[in-house]
Amino acid sequence: MVKHYRKPPSKRSRTAHRGVVAAAEMDQPAAAELQTMWKSRKLWTSILLFVLLFITPGFASPKRPSQNPEPDPLPTFGSQGRRFRVVTNDTVVLPCDVINPGVFILAWKKGIAVLTAGSTKVSPDERIRLVDGNNLEIRDIQTNDAGNYVCQIATMKPREISHTVEILVPSRIKSVTSGGNIDTKKDSMIKLNCEADGNPVPNITWTRKNNVLPNGERNATGDTYIIQSATRHDAGLYICTAYNDVGQPAEQTITVNILYPPEIEVERVWVHSGEGNEALLVCIVNAEPHAEVSWYRDTLKLDTNERRITEVRGSRHTLIVRKVQASDFGNYSCVADNVVGKSRAYVELSGKPNPVKINSNKNGRHQNNYNISWSVDSYTPIEEFKLFYRKVPLPDESPADTRTQYQWPKKPPTRNDNEGYGNSPIYGYNSMRNEWNDVILPAVPSEQFTHRMSYNIRGLDTASEYEAKVMAKNRFGWTPMSDVFKFVTSATPEIDAEARDLGSTSSYNGFTKRSYNVIIFVVFTTLYFAFNTIV
Repeated sequence: MVKHYRKPPSKRSRTAHRGVVAAAEMDQPAAAELQTMWKSRKLWTSILLFVLLFITPGFASPKRPSQNPEPDPLPTFGSQGRRFRVVTNDTVVLPCDVINPGVFILAWKKGIAVLTAGSTKVSPDERIRLVDGNNLEIRDIQTNDAGNYVCQIATMKPREISHTVEILVPSRIKSVTSGGNIDTKKDSMIKLNCEADGNPVPNITWTRKNNVLPNGERNATGDTYIIQSATRHDAGLYICTAYNDVGQPAEQTITVNILYPPEIEVERVWVHSGEGNEALLVCIVNAEPHAEVSWYRDTLKLDTNERRITEVRGSRHTLIVRKVQASDFGNYSCVADNVVGKSRAYVELSGKPNPVKINSNKNGRHQNNYNISWSVDSYTPIEEFKLFYRKVPLPDESPADTRTQYQWPKKPPTRNDNEGYGNSPIYGYNSMRNEWNDVILPAVPSEQFTHRMSYNIRGLDTASEYEAKVMAKNRFGWTPMSDVFKFVTSATPEIDAEARDLGSTSSYNGFTKRSYNVIIFVVFTTLYFAFNTIV
């Protein structure tokens, strides 16, 4: 026997059934009223469903377009994307002018981060806010604020503009070589480095305080400056300057110290003095680090006493000898010593005269003779002079060339030729052409510090070039030879006189110039009185 199972009635059916049963159990008027209410409830439910489906936007079925549609205009931007270059700590305002914004929401974004949405600020950064509508303001700009900022309208197909913010950072020097202090030895290569940053990237310039750079230039550019082989003159303060046209330039100084053994420069290698006078022996000593300086007489180290003292002023080291005695004359040396090395320089203290200085005019006034004059400084009286002279050899002549044209030594001058000197000169000469002629002249006694002398050289060739040099002697010895002095004899005779030694007079055909003047005076005086008598 097949059993048939019926599906259990639904909850709604059971409810309706109970309602029907209940209605059946009621009296007829009550049941009719209940059915009316049920139908009214279904009616209002149908009306509400109709409203939701066909009237409420978003649930209604799309309307068919009319014959002449007028779509609502979409929002557009009244500003364009720009690049903003802002210095740190300044404020920037990014514009976002929207035309016909409608009900669409506007948002500011940086990368994936949303800064604002509509009028609501999303970012927790207190420096960011909206101003004058939709413009984005960023205060106290920092380097991490650089980037692209997007103003976006949330349409079906989003519209946006983008602003780029570039942060300008003033120059800053991050590091320099050895922290700004370099100690190196002489002849070493020095590399100066200067690392700087900023935006834009700064340019680096090298200068030297109160001096030019070792290559002679006033400045150089680049991150690195190299000194190939350092000398003591390269020591000093080097300045690294970084600048990128933002704010103020950044500077840092590097001190360069060149370590080198003492270098000594003698102010005068030969110092003249006299008994009872004072003498100064000076050495200029440069060294890094500082050098100790000692003075020696030959090999004996000198101690200071009341007559011999030392003085130091900067790099200038002086040995002062007071009330010089003859025993003080000799060879001295200054010795400088530091951890790098040791140096010595020599000075001679002498009672001999200073070198002779020739003071004559280089162009002679006469054809066959020349008056040469000179002076010499000496604390001790001069005893005699020695004069050397010769005709200047031609370029292709040698001193031993007997073919050269040269003035042979003339007859030795007599006492009358050099009257006024007290003694006749001793005139010596050589037998070969191009050799020096020498004349020994006794000095005129004088107590002056500067001694002067002159001599008339005779028997010279006309319009010829000669050279001369002189030595002087006192009781301590001869001076070094003077510098060579060149002179030229005249090509034409002098009109008024024939020169004589030291103040001699000239003559015309046997008459002296003075006699000639006297005769002229007498003649004119006679004519003058004769004329007045006739009148």
